[in-house]
Amino acid sequence: MQTDKPEIKAAIIDLYEDYPNQGMRSFQDLLKQYKAKHNVNLTYQIFDLRGKNEVPSLDFDVYISSGGPGSPIDSEGTEWERQYWDLIDAIDTHNQSDAIQKKHVLFVCHSFQLMCRRLKLGDVNMRNAESFGIFPTHLTEDGKNEVLFEGLADPFYIVDSREWQVINPNEQRFEETGAQLLSLEKERPHVPLPRAMMAIRFNKYFFGTQFHPEADPEGMKIHFADDEKKELIINEYGQARYDDMLNSLAHPDKIVLTHQTIIPNFLYQALQSLQEE
Repeated sequence: MQTDKPEIKAAIIDLYEDYPNQGMRSFQDLLKQYKAKHNVNLTYQIFDLRGKNEVPSLDFDVYISSGGPGSPIDSEGTEWERQYWDLIDAIDTHNQSDAIQKKHVLFVCHSFQLMCRRLKLGDVNMRNAESFGIFPTHLTEDGKNEVLFEGLADPFYIVDSREWQVINPNEQRFEETGAQLLSLEKERPHVPLPRAMMAIRFNKYFFGTQFHPEADPEGMKIHFADDEKKELIINEYGQARYDDMLNSLAHPDKIVLTHQTIIPNFLYQALQSLQEE
């Protein structure tokens, strides 16, 4: 019976600070789906770190750190961020020890930007205009060998929603930290600006995306119905592109596939050693 199996504990670190979002619902849905599909004793707990200084302990097996609003620079030195880095450092110390069961962390969007800022992997700055919509992301050579991308094409489709960006990879810091750049922003031949780094494996147990791998058609329909988001896309890309994005929501090879691939692959990699019969 499932109750006879060891409990696998996941912590969702909420960095939204009560900002309206679909991400927290999507993370929970994916965990519930994984639990049902793989018949594991998987539980999760949400920690409102940015809003209420709620910090998970080291008792969890897997951590998902969310996106969030605002600047990934201005929070430096705040109490919530100090607690955040204390946790990340403690997890890293655990993983570098001789402990058998390692702890995996997924960093999404705002969390990804925080990690890149801290590790000095590139320039973190505000975009000229918000990027919002469904776009292709292109794999690097390392990305083509990334286990969490197994089942995805090159390029594959992502949900992008950010006013900030991480650009200009610092090759020296990548080499020093052992991080691997896995994917880059859509190709923009007519835009003379650097492409953002969209996915990085920070180390064997830490993985991050600047896009939203949790995004699903249900959540995106809500976003696309928002007048401000609709206007943003139409002004930037035109009505035809907006209609195309809307029509692509149910396409099985676009964000549906990304939604069903990356986080489930992350959970499988993180939990396979814990799933004892």
